[in-house]
Amino acid sequence: MEHDVSILGLFLQAGLIVKMVMIGLLGASIWTWAIVIDKSIAFKRMRSQLNRFEETFWSGQSLEDLYRTLADRKTSGMGSLFVAAMREWKKSYERGARSPISLQSRIDRAMDVALMREMDKLEARLGFLASVGSIAVYVGLFGTVIGIMTSFQAIAGSDSTNLAVVAPGIAEALLATAIGLLAAIPALLAYNKLTTDAGKIGSRLEAFADEFSGILSRQIDERASQRTAAE
Repeated sequence: MEHDVSILGLFLQAGLIVKMVMIGLLGASIWTWAIVIDKSIAFKRMRSQLNRFEETFWSGQSLEDLYRTLADRKTSGMGSLFVAAMREWKKSYERGARSPISLQSRIDRAMDVALMREMDKLEARLGFLASVGSIAVYVGLFGTVIGIMTSFQAIAGSDSTNLAVVAPGIAEALLATAIGLLAAIPALLAYNKLTTDAGKIGSRLEAFADEFSGILSRQIDERASQRTAAE
């Protein structure tokens, strides 16, 4: 009996379980590349937004004008932190807040919540890459073991142990491991790269939050001093 030893031929000749393993791994690989492309574009866009916001923020424009510009827009990155802090600032003063310490605490909490949301967006779906990178090889090995077991069972039921008879079945089984590696290696590399990029963006957001908190803290102290002097 002649065997087709092309990749497509080996896939078509494989058993049902091995085929299911291969299809699952191929699907995971395709989804991995979709996530990598989407995240790469999103991170590049985020870095551009951060650069533009920092340029605007440090241009000397008043905080009130910048807040009015961004308040009704869908913001992300530093813009979200800025709007969250300014919204809490304005709400507190409109309600007659008199404790600078509690006001500063509320502003910091508002920025912390906004920062957590931004980090959740940055890290979304990265866990899938980590999972594929860690288990795809083992899933492929599972398919290989099943395929080799099936091949040896077929050999045991035949009268021939010729390499030409054994090789196609083993090749079908090893194809599952190859596909597992094809899915796992890019996923692991992409996870490490994208996690590092997300961490760098997160560090920039945290640095801005600290700087902006310091700016608002000074303004809170100035207003508290003016109020005390007026009284």
